[in-house]
Amino acid sequence: MSDQSSIAPLSARQQLMTEPTLGAGNFLDHAIAVNPNRSVPYAFSHSTDHRGRVVLRGHSLLDLAALRDRYARWYHANGVRAGDPVGVVVAEGLEPLLHFLALSALGAVPALINDAMRHDVMVRYLNHVGVVGVVADDPTRLAAAYREDPQRRPRFVAMTAEIQAFDAESAPLPEVYPYRHEAEDVVALIHSSGTTGTPKSTMLAHRQFWDGKQPRMVRFPAEPTDRLMSLMPHTHAGGLSYFLTATLLGLPTVVMGDWRRSVVEPVMEAFRPTMVASFPRTFVELATGELPVEGAAKVHSWFNTGDSAHYGHIRRLVTLGERPAGLIKPWLLPQERAEQPALPGSQFIDGLGSSEMGMALFGQVTTPESVRNDRCVGKPLEVVTRAAVLDGDGAEVPDGTVGMLAIVSPSRTPGYWNNAKLTETFELAGYWLTGDVARRDAEGNFYHLDRTVDVIDTVDGPVYSLPVEEVLLADCADLVQDCSVIGVSGDGGQRPIAVVRLQEGAADCSAEDVREAANKALAEAGLAALAAVSIARTPAEFPLGPTGKVLKRELRTRFATLFTGQ
Repeated sequence: MSDQSSIAPLSARQQLMTEPTLGAGNFLDHAIAVNPNRSVPYAFSHSTDHRGRVVLRGHSLLDLAALRDRYARWYHANGVRAGDPVGVVVAEGLEPLLHFLALSALGAVPALINDAMRHDVMVRYLNHVGVVGVVADDPTRLAAAYREDPQRRPRFVAMTAEIQAFDAESAPLPEVYPYRHEAEDVVALIHSSGTTGTPKSTMLAHRQFWDGKQPRMVRFPAEPTDRLMSLMPHTHAGGLSYFLTATLLGLPTVVMGDWRRSVVEPVMEAFRPTMVASFPRTFVELATGELPVEGAAKVHSWFNTGDSAHYGHIRRLVTLGERPAGLIKPWLLPQERAEQPALPGSQFIDGLGSSEMGMALFGQVTTPESVRNDRCVGKPLEVVTRAAVLDGDGAEVPDGTVGMLAIVSPSRTPGYWNNAKLTETFELAGYWLTGDVARRDAEGNFYHLDRTVDVIDTVDGPVYSLPVEEVLLADCADLVQDCSVIGVSGDGGQRPIAVVRLQEGAADCSAEDVREAANKALAEAGLAALAAVSIARTPAEFPLGPTGKVLKRELRTRFATLFTGQ
């Protein structure tokens, strides 16, 4: 890695905060325009050489623009025009981001698809979106599906390698290039998990997806020594959001294509990140067993979004790394920071957000000194015009009462592609319903209790799965490595059960041993007891979706007859 800093100076970052035309469709060009370090590598991909050593390859802002333009020439030569939706089904890492940049530079709409999506679901989704073409690492099965249904076949189904090898000099770009986006132009489509039925297709708009991120230009750590490891799926809004931020800052970032600890830890040791951004999937692995002390030696911040993280994992991660004076006391001058000793340990920022919210709109910071406060996601960020907990009629409920979490924010999605009726179901009394169940306390802090679809309706009233999971992971940590709590029908209502992955040292424990320990801890916390525990001893028994989320719907189906005897 180059010794020269790629980070944009403060004056450039301040200029970006107030640029009226900047958005998700043109952030690379704005970064090039203001960053004098535009030729210094900042975006890193990784590979392993024949000796098993990690090799990092850096790309500057100018490098990415050249790759983007080459890909754009191919798309334009194949008839892609402004407003056209195009399916992108490539492996995670830097590659899907290059396709996003190329298509948005043409004014087209990339439908970014996680390549782990089930194939039959993927075809239904592509047909729903109405893509004009598809680019995939291996389009063989897609091509076969379209041969069976030729009327739905898009104009092209191409292999990624074809674009990578394209003779760009033979094809022109449009006369107006890059495309000039209007604020409301859709710049990407992001899919939901789609474990049942066709996935929802969330629209990201040019300005909407930038709204709320402006303060990151000066608040997001961007010291000369900072490095970001992005473990987000980069076909997801979270991965795109962090890449947008890193590009505008010129922040050295390794863009990972794999989230498993066996791959992540060697790259951590080679890259030495000061910040790590991920969905909980990797944090669970990093916090399990022997901690990655060497790779995380310089980490001062962990950023989580997507599913909520759990205190049982967070409390181990924040013992790693160090917090420099610039993070703890940002008001200090550079010379004063250099003279201040670093504090041991790191901070964990758990951000509650979604593709529909446009970014994490709530954030709770945990440090080694923090007092445990289960399920608190803090106060809404300044981009949130209003946040409330609503009842079914759209009325705000009193503090302490559980209801539906709702927000008003310019960062929220314009809606779902080709599905105005679905969009309307998430709008109530002028708010956007996030799909979460929450409560607010008298100090204005919000507590995230569950997803609305995961609430367990027992004969004694609702049981919220996330607080139960918190207790299992924090107070039964010697037994439980990870878990998922669901409701299963029985005795006139649902009953809560837990599907757990055991710690290595607890491999001989029975399900009843775990249930007894869990119910003791749950009783002490004043929470409902578990009716049953099932131990997941194989990955198939603890199913994860394309982005690493536990598929609770699959678990509910699997255990549907547990108490009925059918």
